[in-house]
Amino acid sequence: MEGETNRDRDSHLEQDICIHIFTVSSAMVGVCLTVIGLIRVVITLGRADTLADDLLAGDALLFLISCLLSYWALRSRSLRRMHRIEKIADGIFILAMIGMVIICALITYTISVPARPGAA
Repeated sequence: MEGETNRDRDSHLEQDICIHIFTVSSAMVGVCLTVIGLIRVVITLGRADTLADDLLAGDALLFLISCLLSYWALRSRSLRRMHRIEKIADGIFILAMIGMVIICALITYTISVPARPGAA
């Protein structure tokens, strides 16, 4: 790519990052919704009660916001605006991933702790 300037390469790299955030965020929304459904099945069977499904709903919302922002960045005509929106989408994506780790720890703790005697 001899005729390609640094600005063209940077623009391509920014688009590449936005595409990755977009695809992974949309997949993670689906993962969160699937896990919420599974948790609701476990709660219905009476084995455990947890806040994890509520937290996962908030996490799914963060992934959705990240997905929409990355799409907006991809559609942006201004390189400067694309970069700014992409940074926001990236930050929200990282926050949602940290939330996912905390929620997984909460689910693991809830499943591993035996029920208290006399608890219905």
